[in-house]
Amino acid sequence: MSQAFFRCSSCGGINRIDAQRLAEGPVCGRCHKPLDRSAAPAEVDDDALERLIKASPVPVLVDFWAPWCGPCLMLAPHVTALAQRFAGRLIVVKLNTEEHQRVASKLQIRSIPTMIVWKGGEIANRQVGAVMGPQLDAVVTPYL
Repeated sequence: MSQAFFRCSSCGGINRIDAQRLAEGPVCGRCHKPLDRSAAPAEVDDDALERLIKASPVPVLVDFWAPWCGPCLMLAPHVTALAQRFAGRLIVVKLNTEEHQRVASKLQIRSIPTMIVWKGGEIANRQVGAVMGPQLDAVVTPYL
């Protein structure tokens, strides 16, 4: 049976769901709120990101961005579409580097947008600059 993984937008818990049961309206095992199966990228802070990276059984794509960044804003709908295409196999989150600077500083992120893929708690790929279409898919597909 195929498994899908979704991050609860309410409590941040990671939920494993049998893919055949997705249409049944699953709820979070921790907080019991309905899971957002659209997989739209959630905003996270430094602490939530660190917990997610350590706990996720599937790859995690983090979009490091800022509200004043034009390329970041252009990239946002493409990142959302990517998250929806790979829903259940990839968790996508966004970290606003203006509000949450600790992880970005630790990773020496000097340019945004920067996207980083973690797999098994380790950095698997880093993409600096906006890429779209097949190039964006190529950032994550080797790690799925």
